[in-house]
Amino acid sequence: MSWHTKEIDETIKELDTSSQGLSSLEAKRRLEKFGPNELKKKKKRTPLLMILDQFKDFLIITLLFAAIIAGVVGEPVDALAILAIVVLNAIIGFIQEFRAEKAIEALRLMAAPTATVLRDGIPQNIPASEIVPGDVVIIEAGRIVPADMRLIEAARLKAEEAALTGESIPVEKQTKALADEKLSLGDRTNMVYSGTAISYGRGVGVVVATGMNTELGRIAHMLEEEKDVRTPLQHRLAVFSKKLALAILVIVAIIFAFGLARGVPIVLMFLTSVSLAVAAIPEALPAVITISLAFGASKLVKQNALIRKLPAVETLGSVTYICSDKTGTLTLNKMTVEEIYVDEKLLRQDQFEQLEKGAEKLKQGIEKLEEDIEKLKANNHLGKQETLSWPLIDLLKAMALSNDAALGEEGKVIGDPTEVALYVLAKKMSFSKEALLKEFPRIAEIPFDSERKLMTTFHKWADGKIVSFTKGAIEAISERASAIVTSEGIKEFNINEIYKINDRMATDGLRVIGIAMRSWDALPDDMSPANVEKELIVLGLVGMMDPPREEAKEAVHLCKTAGIKAVMITGDHPITARAIAKRIGIIEDDSVITGRELDELRLEDFERQVENIRVYSRVAPEQKLKIVKALQDKNQFVAMTGDGVNDAPALRRANIGIAMGITGTDVAKEASDMILLDDNFATIVRAVKEGRRIYDNILKFIKYSLTSNAGTIWVIFLAPFLGLPLPMLPIQILWMNLLCDSLPGLALTSEPEEKDIMNRPPRPYNEGVFAPGRGRFILVFGFLVGVTALALQAFTLNAGMAWQTMVFTSLVLGRMAVAMAVRSERDSLLRIGIFSNKPLIGAVLLTFALQMTVVYIPALNTIFKTQPLGIKELIITLSVSAVALIAVELEKLFLRRQV
Repeated sequence: MSWHTKEIDETIKELDTSSQGLSSLEAKRRLEKFGPNELKKKKKRTPLLMILDQFKDFLIITLLFAAIIAGVVGEPVDALAILAIVVLNAIIGFIQEFRAEKAIEALRLMAAPTATVLRDGIPQNIPASEIVPGDVVIIEAGRIVPADMRLIEAARLKAEEAALTGESIPVEKQTKALADEKLSLGDRTNMVYSGTAISYGRGVGVVVATGMNTELGRIAHMLEEEKDVRTPLQHRLAVFSKKLALAILVIVAIIFAFGLARGVPIVLMFLTSVSLAVAAIPEALPAVITISLAFGASKLVKQNALIRKLPAVETLGSVTYICSDKTGTLTLNKMTVEEIYVDEKLLRQDQFEQLEKGAEKLKQGIEKLEEDIEKLKANNHLGKQETLSWPLIDLLKAMALSNDAALGEEGKVIGDPTEVALYVLAKKMSFSKEALLKEFPRIAEIPFDSERKLMTTFHKWADGKIVSFTKGAIEAISERASAIVTSEGIKEFNINEIYKINDRMATDGLRVIGIAMRSWDALPDDMSPANVEKELIVLGLVGMMDPPREEAKEAVHLCKTAGIKAVMITGDHPITARAIAKRIGIIEDDSVITGRELDELRLEDFERQVENIRVYSRVAPEQKLKIVKALQDKNQFVAMTGDGVNDAPALRRANIGIAMGITGTDVAKEASDMILLDDNFATIVRAVKEGRRIYDNILKFIKYSLTSNAGTIWVIFLAPFLGLPLPMLPIQILWMNLLCDSLPGLALTSEPEEKDIMNRPPRPYNEGVFAPGRGRFILVFGFLVGVTALALQAFTLNAGMAWQTMVFTSLVLGRMAVAMAVRSERDSLLRIGIFSNKPLIGAVLLTFALQMTVVYIPALNTIFKTQPLGIKELIITLSVSAVALIAVELEKLFLRRQV
């Protein structure tokens, strides 16, 4: 129901209550009817079910099967290694899911614990859970709003609604009915909502909704409905693992059948086939993924991005759209004076620096204010300095004196954001409020209220005179002004000229206020606004905004080169949103869509346009969710930032939800995958870069592992057709698998990013692990590794050398050559630097050393059925091992010359 459109009397009548509240008996009856004023608890899944769910993945099932077989054939080390990987993966998955359950709990904690209501006409303090529709609740500064309410009284009431609406500054409240039924929550100024905070004043409201029927409850319901979306890697690996398992089973079955046909003993052939199957499965893949994601998360936290769910690290690399809040993420979350209209001139921020240099000469001037006062002219201006025009000086003094902002702890300025902006500029120009108040103390004031939109302060001035400063909305100042200050003296006020300047500043997205003054011989007896705030002399206009971060423009540009669309979603005014979006390069035209326009669009029409919309303003919570879903329906991968309760459903639904660490609510953080510790858009882009690096390195591991495994399979598969004996024994296959899949594979995750990593589009969602060209690479170079090993076997067998040890060693070292070769898609090993990945160099050297122990230590010769190699045999083996590396480098050279 549109309670904001109803008059107070109509609201009270429909709720069957009165301005004195409900009777205790009626309240009890309604509590039984509507239930307690709290968010419903969803039935939780038990930890045991969460753990069991971690073992449903096809790759995990395949690995468990491999572990059982490895144990049966007498390879307990392999079996235990595989089981350890599977258990580690399950623990991490369980932790992620368990954390996700906390989001609703955090939402419940936002509810007010107690509230003051009128029952039987008497104020009573009751648990907020006992509030019912029709209750009349008293609210005041510092209290949490306990339910959704239509205000019936408001005395200078302001509510902090950022968590619910995204509005960055406290909202002034009033009691009049509003005509527009489709107003967004942030514009319903006669309503207050459950979970928001009263920051100023006091009021009385009648409860219109409780529990799950409140706006907060609606969000809780949406949050429960939204399920986590599978990451790109999870999707690709699910497809990959099924195809791989099927391919391995077919190949192993063929090898087993051909071995039996050639008369190989059935036990040996079975063990060989099983060993080959175990070796062909890249069982280190889950560990490689987990460890690379963990290392990435550790690196990102140093860059102010805290990863809550490990898969989010990789998801970042696939993001195609970043939907970002404006306030605090793209902007500084700090109101700043951008323009001043004074002395018939418009001064912009870049000119303030020149003025600051002039203001340096005034630093000693505050100590000599007595001299300045003696220079007062008959036209009532406030003082004169040689370095700045005196109309500007008057304006700066007014900014400092007529201001309730103050210095807090550690030198931080606290107060209303608008007043803080005025205070900071005045101080920067050497007009310190604290110093000026000693000379011109405040003796009276008329506080701001939303009806007249003005604030006035009175100050003692020279010769016993009194000066009043009035600041507020341009319309309110203009209606009460009679003159304006210029360096040529006081001139008649031209309202049309002021409105023209105001429109010009507002078009730039600035929030404009006017500042005026009036001189008095004594403090007036009649201190009513009507008597005091008239015949004003305008000092100037001040335009403010929350400016964009310096690094945001560069980050948006980087998004464009990386094929990522940056989208601004804000609860702010369309004009402000447009101005900021233009300044940082999100849009070049004036296209902005509002929440209302979005509501009026049919879903089909919106989905046709969604990929081209870059700026949304005045959006509601469900609209953020609508935007995310529409983009996902277009197969886009969406990162969504948010800080408020209203953002939680969209954060949960997005492919990666990003909560603000500084301004974010606990609800948003619990629903997110990642937390920005500095609330900075540029940090997201840095995280995307890291995500791409990690995903690239996971693909490099897969490429390395499967190429190597393919080489081994080709050797075992083709040897019988060529009339060659079994090239390797089961124990040799398992040793090679254990040795090469672990350390070198993990070391590949440390590979630095490639130079073009942010100059290419994101990988398509439907791009498989074997595309583009990776499947061809695995087959071709795997075949090359296999063929060279077979050629080595044939040559050494005829030459009477230790052929099996040489084939075995060449395949182990050949895998190290492949690991070095796959470090870059296009750049040569020399160009990226052989030693640029020190962990990989260490792993290669360690693998070489361990293989040499198997070859040269007599005790291990017996176990692994190997023979010590002579110098000639070792040189031949090393030469054959390097063939794959040379071939890959030649292909890269060819590809580079093709460009």
